[in-house]
Amino acid sequence: MATSPVHLTSTFHHTTATHSYDIRWTSIGATTAPPLIFIHGTPWSSRVWHNYAQTLSRNFQVYLFDNPGFGDSPLGTPLPAQEHRITKEIALDADLAEQSEVFAALYDFWAQQDGWKQQGKRPHVIAHDHGGLMSLRAHLLHGAEYASLCLINVVALGPFGQPLFKLVAENEGVFNALTGPVFEGVVESYIRDAAFGELSREVMEELKAPWICRGKEGRGGFIRQMVQANSRSTEEVEGRYPEVGRKMPVVVIWGKEDRWIPVETAGRLKERLNAREVVLIDGAGHLVMYDQPGKLGVELGWWLSSVSQQ
Repeated sequence: MATSPVHLTSTFHHTTATHSYDIRWTSIGATTAPPLIFIHGTPWSSRVWHNYAQTLSRNFQVYLFDNPGFGDSPLGTPLPAQEHRITKEIALDADLAEQSEVFAALYDFWAQQDGWKQQGKRPHVIAHDHGGLMSLRAHLLHGAEYASLCLINVVALGPFGQPLFKLVAENEGVFNALTGPVFEGVVESYIRDAAFGELSREVMEELKAPWICRGKEGRGGFIRQMVQANSRSTEEVEGRYPEVGRKMPVVVIWGKEDRWIPVETAGRLKERLNAREVVLIDGAGHLVMYDQPGKLGVELGWWLSSVSQQ
């Protein structure tokens, strides 16, 4: 698989009722090919998809982007004179409402710019972690239509949270005060726990860079997303999950050794979504794309091949 980085060369600007966003994105591959969108989770960025994106761009037009406050995309900026409307729930974006709305707007922008509707195209979507909840919200609440949906170790069913999320949420000031090697150690430990195997130094540096290399801004962003994770909710959409599998083919892929979201969640999610199947990958944790890149690549290739022929 390719290893050179993919640069997010374009910016999408979007304004919600309370915030202004600048989302970094790019697409690679032939514009005549079927569209394929990758969605990353937390605390990651689109970098987790680079190898897969480059490989699959031989047969798809692949879209990559960084969520607000992750990777190369800055956190949303509160609009002037709207501060009074930004409640604690909105500030935390506890159910990922704002991020999902921004993704749905980006989806609409791509659809118009690249003529998906005129050409009768719908994108395939591959999502990881909270990208799963984003993709489901964008579909169920904002009308984003997909050709297929592949959900990998996703956040989509409650209850959520790890003890660390609760600890950070209850001691946010203390964690925000951490600096230097102490904070870096917290980030590394958190990332390491997501993998079943040992991550290479190169991969670790890449995954932690957005949080470590931006000083106070990066530190605050990392703590914020952990506090956000402690307040996550799916109540607005979970009751509608059975609709999803009736509208499109869905597959659930799970690293069997996931310490963040137990593997039994995969079976529950398959039933709720009316998904076609569950694929369990041995020797992989939450970061299945690093633990078992070859196995995941085979599964993604098989899935996209099968749904593209329908």
